[in-house]
Amino acid sequence: MYYVLIILGVLLALLIILSLIAPKSYHVSRSIELDHPTEKVWGHLKYLKKQQEWSPWARKDPNMDQKITGIDGEVGALSYWNGNKEVGEGEQEITKIVEGKRIEQDLRFLKPFKSQSDCYMDLEELDNNRSKVTWGFTGTNKFPMSIMMLFMSMDKMVGKDFEQGLQNLKHNLSSEI
Repeated sequence: MYYVLIILGVLLALLIILSLIAPKSYHVSRSIELDHPTEKVWGHLKYLKKQQEWSPWARKDPNMDQKITGIDGEVGALSYWNGNKEVGEGEQEITKIVEGKRIEQDLRFLKPFKSQSDCYMDLEELDNNRSKVTWGFTGTNKFPMSIMMLFMSMDKMVGKDFEQGLQNLKHNLSSEI
């Protein structure tokens, strides 16, 4: 019994140490330069329906259940999805718009596990016919997920999807007449 208590004490101490050194937050972002004016790009960022057209997750499950409530492109508009195990279930809500420059969203995952992140897309004019989009999200790692993040990288997990989405956006813009 004595050894069991020692083992439990060591495990508890290890758990406490890991939780103290574990990352408490994350920030992932990717950018792309586009050969298109900001006026053309903005509509693909502002509207939830247009975001679904270049979303890497929509392509992972083209049959997922999706619906938009509220007025698309305005604060309060909400996009809900429920798909396969790759995309899960969740919703994103537009929380702030700086017209032509930035859109902020509250990203809430319901399945496979609950989490919340703040998502944003920034649009910057480089010159008359070129622009730059930065897509990112931030959030906090709650216990016990924070300990898991010692061994996993949110940047590696989500960064590739952001890169693919931005490439999809570039392709969609180039395909428009």
